[in-house]
Amino acid sequence: MGSWVSINGLWVELPLVVPQIPEGWYLPSYLSVLIQMANVGPLFVTLMHRFRPGALNEAAVIYAVIGLGAAASFLLAFFWRETAVVAGAPRSVALLVLTFFLATVDCTSSVTFLPFMMRLKPRYLTTYYIGEGLSGLLPALVALVQGVGAVSCVNGTSNSSDGSVTFELQAQYQPANFSPEVFFFFLGAMMLVCLAAFLLLNYHPSVARERPVGYADRGKDKRKRAEQKPMMDPYRAAGQKPRSGFGTGSYSWTQVLYIFAILAWTNALTNVVLPSVQSYSCLPYGNNVYHLSATMAAVANPLACFVAMFFPIRSLLLLGVLTVTGSGVAAYVMGMAALSPCPLLVHETSGGVVIVLAWVLFILTLSYVKVIIGLILRDEGHSALVWCGAVVQLGSLLGAVTMFPVVSVYSFFSSGGPCNNRCK
Repeated sequence: MGSWVSINGLWVELPLVVPQIPEGWYLPSYLSVLIQMANVGPLFVTLMHRFRPGALNEAAVIYAVIGLGAAASFLLAFFWRETAVVAGAPRSVALLVLTFFLATVDCTSSVTFLPFMMRLKPRYLTTYYIGEGLSGLLPALVALVQGVGAVSCVNGTSNSSDGSVTFELQAQYQPANFSPEVFFFFLGAMMLVCLAAFLLLNYHPSVARERPVGYADRGKDKRKRAEQKPMMDPYRAAGQKPRSGFGTGSYSWTQVLYIFAILAWTNALTNVVLPSVQSYSCLPYGNNVYHLSATMAAVANPLACFVAMFFPIRSLLLLGVLTVTGSGVAAYVMGMAALSPCPLLVHETSGGVVIVLAWVLFILTLSYVKVIIGLILRDEGHSALVWCGAVVQLGSLLGAVTMFPVVSVYSFFSSGGPCNNRCK
């Protein structure tokens, strides 16, 4: 759960943080840029694995990553409101710097946590993905208890330029049950729990029995472990020559590129593209629909991983079908966001039901695809999982580069208010 819990937690806390800092609602745009800048972490790790295999101590990097995440989370609790004058204007320097450290931690987890799973039996990879899914669900549930985004619609008036007064419903946000400081302390405590869990994974005697057969935890054997024969090899019969120089050679280079293209595409959609327009696609149907879609999508992620634990179908054809299905649903969600604040069925109950179901189906299908690709690449060895993490970050980066100007610079999308929708 420590993989993305810090950044996911920061995102769900924005409604309470934004009103108290000088950046206002420009903060999400700054966060998107900082998260992509933090890809310097996975880039460094990937290059080290490529040019200096065996030189990087994976466990040491993970200890450093989790420790930095815990420290940054606790420091946020004390300094997130602090400002400094930069270029003649107050800026939340401490918040932005600490966010960069949190993003570096979370981005680097993709290229360290996944390869570490080579030290455990293949079946545990699905539980890794379940935990990664919970890293988004758990902060969302805590924010729900906190009361983030709780809004009530009250009668109010507004004055127009010609002096006339109009009566309309106005959004009134309810005070939170506890402060952002307490929430950041919770994030720090979560990272400490993750540190304790990782210590147990390295040193508890019972974990040693769950190592793969023939596993040797020595830096000199890393290249040998990367060449281990996969447990399941559906595309190459015994004694058949390798089909490529990738991993064990189970897949041709065309299939490898196909797998990585799907991985980059699904992560771009699920991590950046669709989340950046979630409010535009859901708020026109009402605040309750927006929160329900966010919560159900967070539940769908670990649910898809749980399904993959019992039905791990390693079929490249199925991956393609599910990717096309999820992308089609994503196109519908994107279309509703583009039509905001007047999407289809905006005044109908069915409209809210359809958009919630669309979000759930989108997350279910593409999360299952990501888990199955992880299982396939795990069978291909240690270096394949390193590249898996690198492509995950690459897909997210490309998604951010695409969506940032569309959403934040050119303001292509317009949101419907939680209480007033002027569509006729």
